[in-house]
Amino acid sequence: MSSKPLDVFDYRKLARRRLPHIIFDFLEGGVDDEKGLAHNRAVFERLFFSPHRFTNISKRDISIKLFGRKQAAPILIAPTGMNGVLWHNGDIALAQAAEQAGIPFLLSTASSSSIEEVAGRTKGDKWFQLYVMSRAIAEKLVARALAAGYSRLVLTTDVAVNGNRERDARNNFGLPVKYTPSLLLDGIKHPAWSMGFLIHGMPTLGNFVSADAHDTQSQAAVMSRQMDATFDWKALRWLRKLWPRELLVKGILRAEDAVRAIGEGADGVILSNHTGRQNDFAISPMQVLAETRSKISQPILIDSGFRRGSDIVKALALGADAVLIGHAVLYGLAARGRAGAADVLQILCREIDNILAQIGCTSIADLSPDYLREDSRSLLLPDTAR
Repeated sequence: MSSKPLDVFDYRKLARRRLPHIIFDFLEGGVDDEKGLAHNRAVFERLFFSPHRFTNISKRDISIKLFGRKQAAPILIAPTGMNGVLWHNGDIALAQAAEQAGIPFLLSTASSSSIEEVAGRTKGDKWFQLYVMSRAIAEKLVARALAAGYSRLVLTTDVAVNGNRERDARNNFGLPVKYTPSLLLDGIKHPAWSMGFLIHGMPTLGNFVSADAHDTQSQAAVMSRQMDATFDWKALRWLRKLWPRELLVKGILRAEDAVRAIGEGADGVILSNHTGRQNDFAISPMQVLAETRSKISQPILIDSGFRRGSDIVKALALGADAVLIGHAVLYGLAARGRAGAADVLQILCREIDNILAQIGCTSIADLSPDYLREDSRSLLLPDTAR
């Protein structure tokens, strides 16, 4: 590898070098046999570009307009939990990197920094992702996000029960991190990471240790993903009444559920299989993207497995309005903090711009399935484009 990381995969190598084994496993791992992780990547290999020629591509525009607001690129930083174990004040570093890049940042309920801390340290567009452990806790979190100026609320629906994350179980991973002999030895082998812990102390779940929200039971519920398994369409209507701004539903993998979510008051959906960290054999959200776009006109966002600008352009061509970036930017954060996260975003933007030039497209708005072809194994494109 060159001294300067050239792509997301270079940053993954750097993250693996810096992090102890138990922490990298938490970042990287899926569930069960981790087939879902591989499947999320494989779907991108089934789509190929069909370039247009004799097009003036001297000027290209990768900006988009989402919910009436212009942003510099068609990406957002996805909500991810416990980023403090990767880098001190990891959530704040990610929010600042997003602000620098001119894109929104989504703060997780399971963040290491609180709703208020992140709002106080950044001026960019911030969205809040909600896990519902109980209706009472959810109502408090929603009120806090509203008071702190978060522009949109994202309800995650695919964690009613915990996925079988065997890597974490084998490592006995949790918060507080248990100082076992194996972890201490691993820490000695990764002094840069260990020094951060010695200086700054153990990260916590920031939204549950504030003055008005010190709740160890809630922290335990978030860690084990013990959510409200009764949450249904009626509950979605209840949440809609609590939040006066745009509301998105995350975790959708069926077009009819997207239609129903919009009908119940959602302003958009996020197609996601939780990056293969809940159900090892869930379909990739790419497999339902074209169908969902054919049935709703509201914003469709998507995540799970995106590592290249070409992946992002493929999703946009199939009908996504924007892509949430999780693992890719976390590799940058784990390797080099805010600077690494910001560099990953720049890399992805350069790759998106390069792909647009390569396929003869001058703007994100002009992308369509016409720019794609699929191999014989795939059923990703809409019927009209096959």
